[in-house]
Amino acid sequence: MIRKGPAGGSFRPLSEESIDRIHQTAMRVIEEVGFEINSEAALDLFKRAGAWVNQEKHLVRLPQPRVMELIEMAPSEIKLCGQDEKHDLFLGGQRVYAGTGGTALYIYHPDTEQRQLATLDDLKRIAKLVDQLDNIHLFMLPTYPSELPVEQVDVNRFFAGLDNTTKHVMGGVYTPDGVKQVIQMAETVAGSSEKLRQHPLISMIICSISPLKMDRQHGDLMVPIAQAGIPLVCPAEPLCGATSPVTLAGNLVIQTVDSLMGVLLTQIVNPGTPVIFGSVATITDFRDLKYLAGPVEMGLINAAGAQMAQFYKLPFYATGGMTDSKVLDAQCGYESAFTSLLCALAGANFIHDAAGLMEFALTACYEKYVIDNEILGMMMRAVEGITVNDDTLAFDLIKQVGPGGNFVTAKHTRRFMRSEHYQPTLSDRNWRDEWEARGSKTTWERAAEKVKEIIVHHKYRLPADIRQQVLSEIAGIVD
Repeated sequence: MIRKGPAGGSFRPLSEESIDRIHQTAMRVIEEVGFEINSEAALDLFKRAGAWVNQEKHLVRLPQPRVMELIEMAPSEIKLCGQDEKHDLFLGGQRVYAGTGGTALYIYHPDTEQRQLATLDDLKRIAKLVDQLDNIHLFMLPTYPSELPVEQVDVNRFFAGLDNTTKHVMGGVYTPDGVKQVIQMAETVAGSSEKLRQHPLISMIICSISPLKMDRQHGDLMVPIAQAGIPLVCPAEPLCGATSPVTLAGNLVIQTVDSLMGVLLTQIVNPGTPVIFGSVATITDFRDLKYLAGPVEMGLINAAGAQMAQFYKLPFYATGGMTDSKVLDAQCGYESAFTSLLCALAGANFIHDAAGLMEFALTACYEKYVIDNEILGMMMRAVEGITVNDDTLAFDLIKQVGPGGNFVTAKHTRRFMRSEHYQPTLSDRNWRDEWEARGSKTTWERAAEKVKEIIVHHKYRLPADIRQQVLSEIAGIVD
């Protein structure tokens, strides 16, 4: 069973002419300017695939026909599976899903207004929380376990995900040995190597470095992941005025080239590799040149990125739902909601970072996952739009009720009241006296209660035999 992803596409910040101009400019950059590849393995693969290569400068250029030929090898739709089939997702077209994201270093506690370094236990608790939040469709590993050496991070992050949620687990990776361990672990959980490829329980992320560069480590990691046929995201993070032109159109050109070069490499390594075109693009604060996570321009750029992905017929990984706020305040809510909504209405397939992150993506917050789950429920309802047919127009009912009547007791009302209207799980819609009688709780206080309830009652773990096999076969897992 594939989890329904409603179709977006009603918001289109780019005209068809603009899409074509961005595409043509991106092709000129690849053909005339080139791309720096610092992985010797990747550089050699591009050379063997017919690219012009300057070995000394590690520069690669490809003609537009060859670029398009390689893009067409990539699947236009990708299946990402959970351990429970109700969480299987089908990325492509204009279907919309939302999930977590980031590699936050800190956890924020609104009761004390303090933050602390994230640990592996935090990651496990967030996985349990996300497992029970219905509007968060995918678990992208959102925090970095500060207490672990880097060589243990990959396997422990993915194990924390697989052992605490039945949703698909996606994450960035840091070492070649870590990649091998994670794939071996996922094969054990799936039942075999072949079963993992048929029902991919995990996917990995490898970023380019804007502008127009792939470093040695990421290039070296991308090759074995593509060889293994594991779904791979190739996002780029150009910042307007810093690592891309200041204009949004110029940023889109850099973002398109940076991500496409990752897509091309995967198809050179292994034609048909399930690969996701991606964007983490945003603007820069010119007072101090820092990255911004909550500006409306991030929503615009990533919505336009969805249109470029649809042009190339590639699944798209967008970024939205974050905030630059340091606390759970109004800014936290409106920035998170607006960027996610723009991406969703444009038909971005997977909106990552859509839950839990704040403070320039440095910090995650348990309560914000619950609050964002509410925002995402409203967002998905907006994406569904308004259904117009004989049943919903309800002419016969209007005629029957007539002037001055009411529709409260009608069967039609009972039939459609839940499907037509989003039912909140966190928002307070009580009269003031009832709200006061329940303790006059703020949104974050209600969210905190829900966090405790979910984590205390969460029961899922990997099946005992599979769990024991993973722990016995793979070194370095902290149980």
